[in-house]
Amino acid sequence: MDIQDAAEHAIKAWYETEGLAEVDTEGAKTWGTFLPVGEPERFKAACARRGVTYVQGLAQALTLWLEGHPSPSAPLVKQPVVRVIVANQKGGVGKTFVSSGIAQALAEAGHRVLLVDYDPQGHLTAELGFEDLMYEDGVETLMMHMDGTARGDIHDLLVALDEDVFGGRLHLLPASDDAFLRDVALSKVSFSEAALERALEPLEEDYDVIIIDGPPSLGLNMDTALYYVRRREGELEDRSGVITPVWANRACHRAVRLLKAQKDDLCAKGRIQIDYLGLIINAYDSRRGKLVQNNRTEWDKSSSPPVLAVIGDLKESREAADGQVPLLVYVPDSEHAQVMRDLAKELAV
Repeated sequence: MDIQDAAEHAIKAWYETEGLAEVDTEGAKTWGTFLPVGEPERFKAACARRGVTYVQGLAQALTLWLEGHPSPSAPLVKQPVVRVIVANQKGGVGKTFVSSGIAQALAEAGHRVLLVDYDPQGHLTAELGFEDLMYEDGVETLMMHMDGTARGDIHDLLVALDEDVFGGRLHLLPASDDAFLRDVALSKVSFSEAALERALEPLEEDYDVIIIDGPPSLGLNMDTALYYVRRREGELEDRSGVITPVWANRACHRAVRLLKAQKDDLCAKGRIQIDYLGLIINAYDSRRGKLVQNNRTEWDKSSSPPVLAVIGDLKESREAADGQVPLLVYVPDSEHAQVMRDLAKELAV
């Protein structure tokens, strides 16, 4: 049922039901829909007569309706693996930190997770202690599986993070040094937008979530990653999609506009839907001045995409990266680690 119809049915049932219990609305997410002309005023007047706020009245109405119309215990259509790209064409904003942290938290929580280092610079691969794999001679690479020249099994490229906390559930597809030529190579591939999907398809049954650490650039390289996280037929809204780490500065506002423009252009030309899951304000420190505070406020006002989390500028993440130790192993009880666990819960796995 459409949410507008459901809301109208809920309010009608509320009118006919007395003595409803108070609903706890603390921490509830904002949502909105249209109601028939005059209905909001009529409902507000009824709330006033019952001595409840408009928000509480809506909460009671929706709770009443949901209790009478419970959701199916499972999606009506089998859902594909969750696919998320952590993307921002601006470098140095924490893409690797966020993608790695969320993946670690998901694996810690019991999910099977694949981390794909899609950044030609290979920071994710290096920070997890696998830098040597980027320069091995005679081995196939993700790029070769994307352009069709690979002859082996892509499973052979994977390495496992063997720390006990991940339970063997967290794997990495490392970067390789030919990734710098990816844009050029993709320009020669038929239907290049689907190249990453064709390469990763054999892996999808093995994982619950695939997290892609995106490149600090736009172009064909980004198009293939964006196309991969599009909403597939029958897939629930806001299940797969894009997460963007940002700083509280003007450069990031411009970078997000450019990324959104590329996403929207790809959606229009490919007739697809790519969900923007949200922003993460990284390395935030209010002591850096009023401009930083104002930029954060501007991000906070954004409803599309919404702000999922604000991460403070703390040293633990840098120390973990420099020491080539996963964050949830190096400082499992830190503020940064807890934020990653909270972000992992946002994903509809």
